[in-house]
Amino acid sequence: MGPMTQVWRAEDRYRGGEADAGIDTRHAFSFSGHYDPDNVRFGLLVACNEERLARGAGFALHPHRDVEIVTWVAEGELEHRDSTGQTSLVRPGDVQRLSAGSGVRHTERNAGAGPLRFVQMWLVPGEFGTPPEYEVVHGIADNTPFALPRTDAVLHVRRLAAGARTAVPDAAWAYVHVVRGQAVLDGATLRTGDAARIADAHALEARAETDAELLMWEMHAEPVYG
Repeated sequence: MGPMTQVWRAEDRYRGGEADAGIDTRHAFSFSGHYDPDNVRFGLLVACNEERLARGAGFALHPHRDVEIVTWVAEGELEHRDSTGQTSLVRPGDVQRLSAGSGVRHTERNAGAGPLRFVQMWLVPGEFGTPPEYEVVHGIADNTPFALPRTDAVLHVRRLAAGARTAVPDAAWAYVHVVRGQAVLDGATLRTGDAARIADAHALEARAETDAELLMWEMHAEPVYG
């Protein structure tokens, strides 16, 4: 049996955020007030939120527990502060990881002079109740896999020129998110904000129709609870 690909369009994401506070959010999975029992996760991925924050806007201090939070900035400058004392500025090309573990609180805000757009992805860890961890990989290079600690998941960043091709990782669950541009994958055209969920991905490739930036998750497990 070959790969099974589902395409999820940007316009079909659940709308969230607080317009009055300068926050516009688009959820790929059930989140907060949006619940669809048929769309709660894919592999280990339980959230893929596109966030747009106006200048100075942000999320007040709030808690997380037992979730791996990975953030990719597409445009602007994100300021992170958390209860462990970590403070950092995250810019395009940086990968930020917050392992909430036994519990952590953090704030996020637009610290730049212009708009901020970022993609935030949550994954279920393979173990619970561990100490919180934080790191930023500055200026991650293309074709450099980012193996997410505490999970059986790897993030691949691809920046492609028009006409370029890239392999989709072979995996039981592969998730491809288009940060910008346009690409063709398994016969489907994906545009900015679109995503493909691929079960049993094998021998697939994506071809950029314009300059494009893709985030690809390679996952080999599902959540185990209890």
